[in-house]
Amino acid sequence: MTQGRTSTSGFGWPLALRPSLLLLLVLALTLLSLGSALAVITASHMTRDQYGRLQQLEREQQQLQTEWGQLLLEESAWSSPARIERLAMERLEMRLPDVDEVEVIRP
Repeated sequence: MTQGRTSTSGFGWPLALRPSLLLLLVLALTLLSLGSALAVITASHMTRDQYGRLQQLEREQQQLQTEWGQLLLEESAWSSPARIERLAMERLEMRLPDVDEVEVIRP
């Protein structure tokens, strides 16, 4: 009769002392599953954040596009030939020369 120790055959307390290959496999698969779940959670969170940022940038782009259109209209109004001619007459006291005031210089 052996003293102090019981038989280590079968399942029970000795498995905790001597991990088997199956136990290590289950532990590894559990850790991999948890890691995969955390990766999915992280990717989902990052996707939501990036989608919110995308929507914000699209709104900003739309506002800038509207402002650009308004600036183009304003530019065309400021640079119209009739306005330039009127300002030249009013501010610079310019006028169109008469026909007899025109001189043609030939090379």
